[in-house]
Amino acid sequence: MTNAVSSVELSSTEQGVTFLCHIWTPYSSRTREECTAEIGRLTLHETKSAHPCTAEYSIDEPGGLNRVERPGRYATIDGRMQASNRIHEVTALKVGILGHLLDARTGFRQAGVSRYIEFLVDALPSASPDTFVVYIGPHAGTTRPRRAGIRWSRGRLPTGTPEVRIAWEQLVAPAVLARDGIDVVHAPVNVSPRFASRPAVVTVHDLAFRFFPEQYPALKRRYLDALTRRSVEHADQVIAVSEHTRGDLLRAYRVNPERIHVIPNGVDPSLAPIEDAEMLARFRERHQLPGQFILALSTLQPRKNLIALLRAWARLDARTRLPLVVAGAPGWKFDPIFDEARALGIADKVRFTGYAAGDELALWYSAATLFVYPSLYEGFGLPLLEAMACRTPVISSNASSLPEVAGDAALLIDPRDVDALASAIDRLAHDPMLCADLAGRGLERAHQFSWARTARETVEVYRLAAAGRKD
Repeated sequence: MTNAVSSVELSSTEQGVTFLCHIWTPYSSRTREECTAEIGRLTLHETKSAHPCTAEYSIDEPGGLNRVERPGRYATIDGRMQASNRIHEVTALKVGILGHLLDARTGFRQAGVSRYIEFLVDALPSASPDTFVVYIGPHAGTTRPRRAGIRWSRGRLPTGTPEVRIAWEQLVAPAVLARDGIDVVHAPVNVSPRFASRPAVVTVHDLAFRFFPEQYPALKRRYLDALTRRSVEHADQVIAVSEHTRGDLLRAYRVNPERIHVIPNGVDPSLAPIEDAEMLARFRERHQLPGQFILALSTLQPRKNLIALLRAWARLDARTRLPLVVAGAPGWKFDPIFDEARALGIADKVRFTGYAAGDELALWYSAATLFVYPSLYEGFGLPLLEAMACRTPVISSNASSLPEVAGDAALLIDPRDVDALASAIDRLAHDPMLCADLAGRGLERAHQFSWARTARETVEVYRLAAAGRKD
């Protein structure tokens, strides 16, 4: 367990009461940080320290100077008015994170939930003095640098295989968590260990298997539904990545609404517009891409609605339409996508590039003229924000969580209306002023989502889970 040293001062001035908090943590690049809050106006200035600084305070003695010092504890300031000046002490936790879906091998498992785990784990040490033990398989890997406060526990079982991973989570994990003295276990993808005695936090990304059952193999659908139900109904706390997912959970399962916390995903901070013309030219040459093109980037599976995109593109004037490039690894039930391209007579005109490596995402988005995301259902829709972060104008489905994520920064269409999709593509491809407007609004929108915020709010849920069991 790692502790921080802190001190708190309260003083009175003509402008009101000033709160001064000194924080030191071993994860900070400096030896001492401080933050201030003008309590009289209830204005809190965020700490420059890696850890947010919050505390309980009072103004019972407006003319006096009160000093509280408690070394060896992590101080938080929650901004509530209390009858006395005191630090709200929080003991650092040991959190176990089930990270077996982190996979260094190329494929669709490196998308979506794998990136959620990767970027959350990377951001957690800056959000808390807790210790995080990440349980991974022999092929797991991350592109992020190693961080103090993160301990990687690599197992020998091939948990990249779904059957083995399920067996490990349900049969092996409870004993491993007890052996390692874990205080809270975080299951970051829907399913937690059934017999673990530790407080559990479960993140639910979507319930596509429940609302689009025909798109899943029967055995996988039954497993996901049964174990997700059991996990969320018995978890101490539940994280939903969007308000839409929270609503789906309440409609589908018996979950106390007070235990569901909406914590949106963040955007990879390395994603930014690439304006180096030579770099973009080399990228286009390497992947044999045209100078202008429409990009669709997603796992190849039914609910991504790529068949509708192919139909919409086929309806555009072949003499003026921009080339269509589809990037993404095959997921499941993807053969109909290629069958449709052949049936429309565009199989030799649409580029299917396969898996897009994470370290090239900024190049993919920056090289594209516009990005199209016609998905029928998403729990969040991270590619929307990634494209926006690279200043690429976006056409998005108006279904599920996507309007919630896109805000007013995308051109929204009904994903089942092929004519509307074709019209939106044609409009954006030939309206540079609209493109520029959406690109600017999109960049601003993407900046509102950060993994640092996701990590801070997730840590608060860990503490709620731990405190609930103690109570």
